[in-house]
Amino acid sequence: MARVQIPTDVNEAVLAVAGREVRLTNLRKRFWPDLGITKGDLIQYYADVSPVLLPHIRDRGMVMKRYPHGAAGEFFFMKRAPVPRPAWIRTCAIGHESGNVIDFPVIDDVPSLLWLINLGCIDLNQWYARCDDVDRPDYVHFDLDPGQGAAFDRVRETALVVRHALETLKMKPLVKTSGSKGLHIYVPIVRGPVQKSVWTFAKALAVELAARHPGLMTSEYRVAKRPRGRVLVDYNQNAWGRTLASVYSVRPTPLATVSAPLEWKEVAAGARIEEFHLRNVRRRIEKLGDLWKPLLAARGRTDLSKFV
Repeated sequence: MARVQIPTDVNEAVLAVAGREVRLTNLRKRFWPDLGITKGDLIQYYADVSPVLLPHIRDRGMVMKRYPHGAAGEFFFMKRAPVPRPAWIRTCAIGHESGNVIDFPVIDDVPSLLWLINLGCIDLNQWYARCDDVDRPDYVHFDLDPGQGAAFDRVRETALVVRHALETLKMKPLVKTSGSKGLHIYVPIVRGPVQKSVWTFAKALAVELAARHPGLMTSEYRVAKRPRGRVLVDYNQNAWGRTLASVYSVRPTPLATVSAPLEWKEVAAGARIEEFHLRNVRRRIEKLGDLWKPLLAARGRTDLSKFV
């Protein structure tokens, strides 16, 4: 598909994209006033990275976090796909304990992606399992979150410890910046164990690592009891209904940073979150391709049922 070009000289436009009509609004609204980045620039970024982004988010329900007034403005969460919406927006029905069944939007293609970002979504937060079986994830992940008094070099140190532990278990971890404060580590797994079992494995590993490295990390989820200067190995993001920002997501930070895939050698060499942002990640993708392609592959996945 030819590159989608978002107009910069109008505030509203209707684009023909892949046989769909996509209506875009407030294109000239400054979502990052200090950087001169508009809503249209944000939509253009997502259109440009869609070839590497879409394989990671398609066929999964999307939790919407909407910033109608830009990155520094107030936001609100939505789960149910809004009405009215284009007839071609697919939905994913996910039942909740309350008995409610919520139809989440699904972002399978470029028109759907542009529609979602036009709602004011800056980052993308997809369900951890695909729509055909929403209770069986195909990855387990860890959110490494620096606590109060913990510098980012401690996050990198923690990441390397977690990597070593996972590789000792014959797993193949991938790492990315969160785009906010920490790092995310994912392991592709064979679909089989239910979400609660995946969470149980993640918790057991986090608790064990925190016990072995008490001066560096913690698994204590309660903020009031979390020791100062430690990095939280957050296993709870594997819990039902929790999400993490997708790979390649722009984050609502002052620098418009991006949740960018890293090579492990970059972690060891001192990579920093602010190095990866909306204005330079496209060039990085052109140079390196999708560093997270192994997360999509059928081969090399861990059979987590051996551990749970």
